[in-house]
Amino acid sequence: MRFLITVALAALAFNTADAQELGDGKAEYMNSCAVCHGPEGKGDGPLGDELLKRPSDLTRLSRRNGGEFPYWRVYAVIDGRAMVPAHGERDMPVWGSQFLPADVKKYGPNAGEIVTRERIHELAGYVQTLQQ
Repeated sequence: MRFLITVALAALAFNTADAQELGDGKAEYMNSCAVCHGPEGKGDGPLGDELLKRPSDLTRLSRRNGGEFPYWRVYAVIDGRAMVPAHGERDMPVWGSQFLPADVKKYGPNAGEIVTRERIHELAGYVQTLQQ
C-alpha cells in the first residue's frame, strides 16, 4: 500500500514533458547506449573500437536464449546496481547508478528511484524491439 501511495505521489510530480521523456525507450537508448552498441543495437557504435571488449550485439539476445527475450536479465545488466563485483569486471556502465543522482535531484529520493527503474524498464523494452 505504501508503495502505491509513493507511486501515486511520484506520478503527480511529473509534468507532461517529463512523462513523455520517460516513456521513450528509444530516445533513452540513443542517448545512453547507441554510442557503444550502435543505433540498431548490433554492437557497432562509434566507441566500440575504443573499448577493450566489443559491445554485445543486442539484436541476438533472444536467439542466444532459445528464442525467448531474457527481459529480467537485460534489466539487471542495464541497472547493474545488484550485480556482484566478485563475478568480474563490468564492461559497461552501471546505468542505475548513473541515472539515479539526477532523478533524485529532479524528483526527490522516493520518486527518483521509481523514475530510474522506469527508465531502465523503458530501455529493456526497447532492446526487446531490436530482436531479429
